[in-house]
Amino acid sequence: MTANLTIRKLRAGYGGVHVLHGIDLDVPAGQLTVVVGPNGAGKSTLLKTLSGLMPHEGEVRYCGAPLPASPAGIVKAGLAHVPEGRLLFAQMTVEDNLELGAYLRPAAERGERMENVFDLFPKLRARRRQLAGTMSGGEQQMLAVGRALMGQPQLLMLDETSLGLAPKMVDELLAIVRRVCDEGVTVLLVEQNVGKALAVGDRAYVMERGRVVMQGSAREVLESEHLRAAYLGVHAAPAAIAA
Repeated sequence: MTANLTIRKLRAGYGGVHVLHGIDLDVPAGQLTVVVGPNGAGKSTLLKTLSGLMPHEGEVRYCGAPLPASPAGIVKAGLAHVPEGRLLFAQMTVEDNLELGAYLRPAAERGERMENVFDLFPKLRARRRQLAGTMSGGEQQMLAVGRALMGQPQLLMLDETSLGLAPKMVDELLAIVRRVCDEGVTVLLVEQNVGKALAVGDRAYVMERGRVVMQGSAREVLESEHLRAAYLGVHAAPAAIAA
């Protein structure tokens, strides 16, 4: 079964101060949904909330049922979150980091899962005995995504995959994310790299100050004069927000 998320009136924040102000958002099954916006828009807070790391108000339904309340329950349900900053175990090898991603999977499946990850990321196969902390930023990001895929998630959430990476590496990673989605994993991608993210996405949302201000197909949002003026540096008159 391919996973989907339905989010209604989601509010969350830190220390009693709301960062998300009534978010409505749909992540359709089998599609790559992109959330873009400036720093401070609440994009990372959205993913942390969906991962069970923050208390919230509102409704989140996963495959038609309420999302489990605990982070462990959310992972068991088939959601995986690759956070900003990767959070790898730097003093462990690539192979050991990948093994940790499969801790909920039967031991008999782990070898096959690792081969699948190595097929997606051949560079990781070549560096399987290397310490994670000695790899380049792009290779570490590949490892972070690969570790999440080891758990065979139904829905993959990615936070700022392109952060700090060279353009060629960004293109390579986003192409792999697109492939993962095409092979049956629903993807929710949070990105500041607006143009590249929308180029690979199916559906898109633009967030500003904890609110959704634009939504539509990724192509519609990418071609929106409002977005081009605000985020891509293209001078244009403001346009109506897409419905």
